[in-house]
Amino acid sequence: MSKDGQPVSDEQIKEWLSELIADEESAYGYRKLTVCLRRDHQLVINKKKVYRLLKEEELLQPQRQKKRKHPRKLANNREITAPNQLWEMDVKYGFIVGEQRFFFLMSLIDVYDRAIVDYHFGLTCEGKHAAQILQRALWKRQQFNCDDRPVIRTDNGPQFISHAFEEACQHFQTVHERIPPKTPNKNAHIESFHSVLEKECLQRNEFQSYQEAYEIVTNYLLFYNQRRIHGSLYDLSPVEFGKAFALQLITPFVVKV
Repeated sequence: MSKDGQPVSDEQIKEWLSELIADEESAYGYRKLTVCLRRDHQLVINKKKVYRLLKEEELLQPQRQKKRKHPRKLANNREITAPNQLWEMDVKYGFIVGEQRFFFLMSLIDVYDRAIVDYHFGLTCEGKHAAQILQRALWKRQQFNCDDRPVIRTDNGPQFISHAFEEACQHFQTVHERIPPKTPNKNAHIESFHSVLEKECLQRNEFQSYQEAYEIVTNYLLFYNQRRIHGSLYDLSPVEFGKAFALQLITPFVVKV
């Protein structure tokens, strides 16, 4: 829970811990990481809970010393000139008031046409779900027939540093790059989508059940892709823009990330 009384999910705390450990605080034990959470995120949390969460993610100090099979590849500066060159992924948390529990929305966005290519909505959110999203997105965009597949950009959340997701990226021959800690601007397009989702959907609804949350959020995603106007897309929706781009009806542009 935050100091202002707002509930905070364990998954969100795990993500913050992963970010801390990926940065200069990598040598900290659970006690100092507890201090960081209290200071940086205004959490009301004790060190026993931090220890438990670190243990669940195998992020305690002795476990951290194990050499990872898939070393981190840092995000590069890129110039994107068409769809399916760079995809960003991240997780958004929502709260079901009527059931007093969280739900998770993991989304994959195309940086060029701003479409949410695929997503996972559920009461849990793990590396296996990220792997499933990637597989479905590659299939939907017919990328399995392409030699140059999209680069996948994420933060250092537990889902994205997981063995399941890294193995999927390797299996599907996609490059996975992770942004440096505390640089959300390097993942700006998915962060922008989450801000829009929060303002236009989550803040306007007080969900009483999981089913209600699922129906409202997934309906919003359909609206976002098919009808929501984007100023950066010549006032077209992502789907409309994608069709216009394919037919060469619009002037191409460059997205620098």
